[in-house]
Amino acid sequence: MFRKRFYYFIKVQYLGYRLHGWQKQPDVKTVEGLITKTLGWVLPEAKFKILGTSRTDAMVSAEESAFELFVDHEPLEDLDSFLKLFNKNLPQDIRALGIEEVDKDFNIIQNSKTKEYAYLFCNSEKFHPFCAPFMANFQEDLDIEKMKEGAKLFQGVHNFRNYCVRVSEKSTFEREMLKSEIVENEVYTANFFPKKSYIFNIHAAGFLRHQVRLMMGALVLLGRGELSLDDIEKSLLPDHPQFQMDYLAPASGLILKKIEFD
Repeated sequence: MFRKRFYYFIKVQYLGYRLHGWQKQPDVKTVEGLITKTLGWVLPEAKFKILGTSRTDAMVSAEESAFELFVDHEPLEDLDSFLKLFNKNLPQDIRALGIEEVDKDFNIIQNSKTKEYAYLFCNSEKFHPFCAPFMANFQEDLDIEKMKEGAKLFQGVHNFRNYCVRVSEKSTFEREMLKSEIVENEVYTANFFPKKSYIFNIHAAGFLRHQVRLMMGALVLLGRGELSLDDIEKSLLPDHPQFQMDYLAPASGLILKKIEFD
């Protein structure tokens, strides 16, 4: 019997602090696992599967991510009603932002255009515990101006072999960073935030595993005086294994801000 399939594009946002990343894993809570479980409640008679656009790590949050929902045999009758029911049953730290039907030619992996990440951090004294889910706290003196200079060095086309882990033979290390900057934080505010905090903004078509956190780690080492601007420049050249970065900045400061699609 011919199987009819229906395709839906759903945008979501989530706080990753208690979650073990996007990808479904046994015995731990993940974004994909909780979404799949909720869909089982909302669509008890349906045969479905989902495909996410980005596999964020444990404790990483997302202001705007997305997944594709594949439903067999029968379409969703009312998308607005479905979205309302879906949100009612999702955990409080996951929210669906919108849903639209797409055709079978849409590919959530291949159609994504750019990913925008923000790394939120401060270098003050110990901050309020409420900040912990989405801000990294480096309790030390950092040369923020030098870190701003270092962030600019990442912009453009470079070899990021020294800024990734668990690579395969097929990995493409040459990537173009469309934006790389450190700015004072005027986006995320709360009455318990430190008086001054910063955002490392980084935009690209795609990233290697742990790339943004290793880039942020290198900038922290630069701010401490353990790396120089010349070291950062050399680390972006091919065949410089002595500059492999190994300081992984905490995951809780990293936020997937937005994914643009073709």
